[in-house]
Amino acid sequence: MIGPGKAELLGLIRDTGSISAAGRAMGMSYKRAWMLVEEMNAAFAEPLVFSARGGQGGGGARLTATGETVLALYAEILTLAATAAATPLAALEGLLRPRGQSDSADGK
Repeated sequence: MIGPGKAELLGLIRDTGSISAAGRAMGMSYKRAWMLVEEMNAAFAEPLVFSARGGQGGGGARLTATGETVLALYAEILTLAATAAATPLAALEGLLRPRGQSDSADGK
């Protein structure tokens, strides 16, 4: 329903006010960006993005209150996950070979 790419897209829509500008910033087509927005809007009980067609007054897009909440919750999940993983990640990194050191004695 949401992951790093969709969260980035939501953040860029919030920042630019445009689905096409957000897609361009991520190197994707408007069609792909719009498809992802439709996917997210359909997955949640309330839409995350509201868009208005272009025209004389101009179009644009903005996050709904639910979209803002989803984006904030996703960021909180990432922060909590990073905090929870810090100790085992440090232990894992401690098991790595120092950079630049190879195991040439084994022919590896």
